[in-house]
Amino acid sequence: MNFTQKLRSGKFVITAEISPPKSPDMSGVLQDAELLKDLVDAVNVTDNQRAMMRMAPVALCRKLWEMGIEPVMHVTCRDRNRLALQSDLLAAHAMGISNILAMSGDYPTMGDQPGAKPVYDLDSVHLLQLIGKMNKGIDFQDSTIDGPTSFIAGAVANPGSRPLDVQLIKLNKKVEAGAGFIQTQAVFDVGAFVEFMDAIKHLKIPVIAGIIPLRSARSARFMNDKIPGVMISEEIIKRMEFASEPTAEGLRIAAETIQQIRPVCQGVHIMPIGGHENTRHLLELCGQVRKWKKRRSP
Repeated sequence: MNFTQKLRSGKFVITAEISPPKSPDMSGVLQDAELLKDLVDAVNVTDNQRAMMRMAPVALCRKLWEMGIEPVMHVTCRDRNRLALQSDLLAAHAMGISNILAMSGDYPTMGDQPGAKPVYDLDSVHLLQLIGKMNKGIDFQDSTIDGPTSFIAGAVANPGSRPLDVQLIKLNKKVEAGAGFIQTQAVFDVGAFVEFMDAIKHLKIPVIAGIIPLRSARSARFMNDKIPGVMISEEIIKRMEFASEPTAEGLRIAAETIQQIRPVCQGVHIMPIGGHENTRHLLELCGQVRKWKKRRSP
């Protein structure tokens, strides 16, 4: 059963996130991916995350596919016009990549190439609409393409955003545009997440909750200040500050969060600070490690 089938059948899914290297050499990140192979249902590959220049995600997605790991390719609107978006999507589909996470993308001034000109020809809603058209065998201009695609496209939401009504309006537009699942920003406030889930239950769409295991109080404060959509309470920061082993405490906090939100969502998405060497430990802490049969490469 693949990632899409698991979502549609209501199974609880576990995904994780890796970023392509700022290098032509993928060997290091592929070693990280190997750690995840028997732990997760899919691996997300970011697209110049936080506007930091890296290898295009399609190459790493293909490598994961060859390793027997199902990829979810991030596609942002920041760096491409509608022509380039359609070309990249066709190329991804030709290489066996069918899972897409559609997003607008962080503004270039946040990243390491602040002089880059943003494109934003389309936004995430338009991108979802475009993917829906391509699945019907037409392009953005409603001209026929030689064969339909079969993408499942996800969208991003921020359950901690307030006022919540504004976030709900955006999310409704994304679902109407064809989003097949929702992946959230990192969850640190369980109460706010439960409120968010209650507000969108009428949409009947799978929601995968973002989880970031903290490594220090300093990193928590940095995320509060620098990463849009992340809000970490002072209580959690204090726990990290006074912990004798901050990394272990961060894993405990993440495991507690997963255990509390599991009844109301359909999966978790693990976004580590650094590598995935502690992902197995996190899943063991919250009772989510499963015995997988050895996968065969597609």
